[in-house]
Amino acid sequence: MPTAPLGPRGPVVTRLGLGTMTFGAETPEAEAHAQLDAFVAAGGTFVDTADVYAGGESERIVGRWLADRGADVVIGTKGRFAPPSGSAGASRRALARAVQGSLDRLGVDALDLYTVHGWDDHTPVEETLDALSSEVRRGRVHAIGWSNVTGWQLGRIMATARLGGYVVPTAVQPQYNLLDRTIELEIVPAALAEGIALTPWGPLGGGWLTGKYRSDERPSGATRLGEDPHRGVEAYDVRNTDRTWRVVDAVRSVAAAHDRPMAHVAHAWLLSRPTVASVLLGARTTEQLAQSLEAATLELSADDLALLGDASAPGLPSYPYGMVQDACGVDVWRRLGTAAPTD
Repeated sequence: MPTAPLGPRGPVVTRLGLGTMTFGAETPEAEAHAQLDAFVAAGGTFVDTADVYAGGESERIVGRWLADRGADVVIGTKGRFAPPSGSAGASRRALARAVQGSLDRLGVDALDLYTVHGWDDHTPVEETLDALSSEVRRGRVHAIGWSNVTGWQLGRIMATARLGGYVVPTAVQPQYNLLDRTIELEIVPAALAEGIALTPWGPLGGGWLTGKYRSDERPSGATRLGEDPHRGVEAYDVRNTDRTWRVVDAVRSVAAAHDRPMAHVAHAWLLSRPTVASVLLGARTTEQLAQSLEAATLELSADDLALLGDASAPGLPSYPYGMVQDACGVDVWRRLGTAAPTD
């Protein structure tokens, strides 16, 4: 499987990573271990989890698999939202407890990548960075990242880290897929400027990009939206739009041309995007994961990328983005294809 560095300060990882949010919730332990076995057998090396997934059970499941298999994989986990004794957040106290809890549940001596799961408006970013830098100096964490942040937050994090002499984040983990390219307004340009990596979650848009949903029929049965049609950013009534179906039709067209599942096209498009180091795959079953892993062999043509890009381009708000692009000569959004016109 192809590999890429996880930013300038992170480890080298496979370009497809295994997300484990379903472990212990939708995916029982035996099936989770089978997924991990299949992932490693396919050459995968990057496993991503979080202390809040299934109340910590995801980390425990991964930890028991590590102890049983002795596999040499890159382990990334996240902390911010799980409340250890009332200490949820990114404060020094909360992070010290969160890191220790993850180490215990995973049964490892150090975490290869520790990601702050979201911004904490109640804790100075200097405190968070100082706490993480202390964990790196102690050898309990090797590299750090952030997830679910805005552009100004990422800019403040990076500037504070550099100017304050703290450990500098090497990766950002955002939602990113053909249905939601909003991060191209600020996060992707910031990542390009800072030289840091993206490890996107939600590459299939909650299943929308597999073609399993219809515009005239509400989902039902054992699917994410069948069980919960109001599920966050993936909610049926939020995403059931003309734009969504234009994108889905484009993905279906490219998939048919390559005789591939639609999921392969969605994953391959993400792998083609600037700064994306590793795309996090999520699956309920080993069969779903095995199919997704085959996406690593698909190379999209320039025509494929143009078709997908034109269908999914969100366009730019006229101010300040359109003005900055046109009047100030900033062309990053043209290069990303974000600025392509949409009707």
